Amino acid sequence: MAHCSGKKGKIIQIDEGRVKEHLGEIVRGTVQETLNALLDAEADSLCNARKYERTEERQDTRAGSYERNLHTTSGEVKLKVPKLRTLPFETSIIERYRRRESSVEEAMIEMYLAGVSVRRVEDVTEALWGTKVSPGTVSRLNKKIYKRIKEWLGRPIEGTHPYVYLDGICLKRSWGGEVRNVSVLVAVGVSQEGYRDVLGAMEGAKEDKASWSRFLRHLKDRGLSGVRLFVTDKCLGLVESLGEFYPDARWQRCIVHFYRNVFTMVPKGKVREVAAMLKAIHAQESRSEAQRKAAHVVEVLKKLKLRKAAELLKDGIDETLNYYFFPSEHWRRIRTNNPLERIMREIRRRTRVVGSFPDGESALMLAAARLRHIAGNKWGTRQYLKIDRIEELEREMATA
Repeated sequence: MAHCSGKKGKIIQIDEGRVKEHLGEIVRGTVQETLNALLDAEADSLCNARKYERTEERQDTRAGSYERNLHTTSGEVKLKVPKLRTLPFETSIIERYRRRESSVEEAMIEMYLAGVSVRRVEDVTEALWGTKVSPGTVSRLNKKIYKRIKEWLGRPIEGTHPYVYLDGICLKRSWGGEVRNVSVLVAVGVSQEGYRDVLGAMEGAKEDKASWSRFLRHLKDRGLSGVRLFVTDKCLGLVESLGEFYPDARWQRCIVHFYRNVFTMVPKGKVREVAAMLKAIHAQESRSEAQRKAAHVVEVLKKLKLRKAAELLKDGIDETLNYYFFPSEHWRRIRTNNPLERIMREIRRRTRVVGSFPDGESALMLAAARLRHIAGNKWGTRQYLKIDRIEELEREMATA
């Protein structure tokens, strides 16, 4: 453990690792001895007599014992739990252990749902619990997580949601030795009270009409109603499905995505100039003014010999102006898909560490776990919009 060096002075060098190991063994032995003594004392109390003691007050006798491992901050100790012949031996020590085991398990689940990687969960539990979780515990944990998330994804959608944002995220999955894409479709809504809700998520083979139709049917079956406006990118399969399931709702094409589509038709040196023109369209005070401004911008683009960009603008501008039918206080937040885009970036950040998923369900579960965590924090507890302005506007329009 230590040795001396030097002729005149003695320098003692201590092997800290061995000291800690030795002390750990001493502490662990003391904890084990103490806990077993407490168990014996509890057994004596239930029997109303000490082991081998003959007395008229005795209520039961011992019937041997069984071993049980207990994880402590000092390491794993072996308990010798007494067995009684007639009375059940219910020890407060074991009950505390069960509560502790349950609380640690709950903490592990919450860590995973908060987006902490499984490897990191193992490291944290080793630091707090004294040992790494076993593969069986991780498997049981995942089953609990999946069950809880599936219940959350299938819960009824209560109340009405005038505004709904839809988007999809493409993740990687392993398939027969190859890496293929799997889509996770997500819906976020603004409730009648003005708060944001994560309405649901679903796995889709790709962002096509069949996948979006299945997702919209799922949302409708769970109770999504009162939708006045859907805000999405122009995914043809999605736009077609909206008309089938919510024919009375308007559709707002995200202006940010629309700008990006136009920029693909513009030389890099002219993007800033064209961006200023497009922003001027959506800065107008009314839909009719925005349409007039757009017609002017189309002519300017033609003069700049940007005919493809001009055609794209002419054909698609009206799809980006439906937010004008709603209160001006809401325009900034309902003309883009930014509220959902930020969430998708967070999912992307969390799933990037995984790489490729073993299957589509695990991709959905991790994305949904992150959505559930986001919905449970301040994001969902702050009022996003004053929805009553919609009804006020409709009354004003009806009167006019």
